[in-house]
Amino acid sequence: MLRTLDANLNRIGEGLRLLEDISRFTLNDPDLSQQLKAMRHELLPKDQALQGKLISARQAEGDVGAYLDVDSEGERSDTVSLVSANAHRVQQSLRVLEEITKIPGQDFGMDWEKLKQARFTLYELEQRILLKLSRRDKTNKISGLYLILDTQMLGERNEVEVARQAIRGGVTVIQLRDKMRAKGELITIAQELKQVCAGAGTLFIVNDYLDVALACEADGLHIGQGDLPLAVARKLLPGDKIVGCSTATLDEAVQAQEQGADYIAVGSIYPTTSKTAIRPAGIDTLRQVKDRVSIPVVAIGGINEDNVAEVMDAGADAVAVMSAVLGASDVHEYSRRLMAAIGGKQ
Repeated sequence: MLRTLDANLNRIGEGLRLLEDISRFTLNDPDLSQQLKAMRHELLPKDQALQGKLISARQAEGDVGAYLDVDSEGERSDTVSLVSANAHRVQQSLRVLEEITKIPGQDFGMDWEKLKQARFTLYELEQRILLKLSRRDKTNKISGLYLILDTQMLGERNEVEVARQAIRGGVTVIQLRDKMRAKGELITIAQELKQVCAGAGTLFIVNDYLDVALACEADGLHIGQGDLPLAVARKLLPGDKIVGCSTATLDEAVQAQEQGADYIAVGSIYPTTSKTAIRPAGIDTLRQVKDRVSIPVVAIGGINEDNVAEVMDAGADAVAVMSAVLGASDVHEYSRRLMAAIGGKQ
């Protein structure tokens, strides 16, 4: 029984340490890191006499299961699979210890009810880690060409078909913006666009409307300074969804990052007729923001094939366009040319 106890305690310590390190160094999440560290110290034995017995009972060389592998055991395709494998490893070991401590006379200083509680706590921590990893992966896709699909600017053209053309041209993010339609109708359009974007590996963002973003399971939400407060949006969005915020000044950009924005849009960089009420930001503000924030920065406002190189040279991670692409006679071709110009500067 001591060998079983030793093996499972080792699995718990190793698995929790890996989860703790991912939370600390990959996700930079102090709360998750602290909870996992506290769990590790709470579960591992502190009694030196018991530790001595466990080490004495250990038979690593003679362990008949040491070299028994299954086909999928060595596969860790990404960080998500790494987290899942180690969380399940710890959960299974906790269940083993929980059952052992229920046997009369097996007193190892462990409480099976506390082991059970630790197992259920880890279920919740695993979910939080996986959601944050998914959110991080979405944030990392904020690069290249970001298309704002303004439905009023499309006229009679079909939103989904225009989106397909833009994606074929290299667009990496599509934001649906519609200030006119009823939300019931807009949700239907958003669901179609989400499906198209998901199939192409393109991020799909909804402008302004949290309820629409949730209803169509968009990858995220984009809000302006006068919309739903950023802290509220972050609280209401699921943990794997991203939120972006429009800014025009350095102070707004820094504040947006502090309040939980996953990316920020800075603009208007150049004069534009796409929106009636704009606030100028300019290239200098873009440079200042890029120097101060650690999240992706999207330049927006009046950007086209003629000036995109200047914007990328100023440090933008992505450029958001609306009229330049939607006003082109060939959306696919113009997107391709613009993306080529961006790619040459990345």
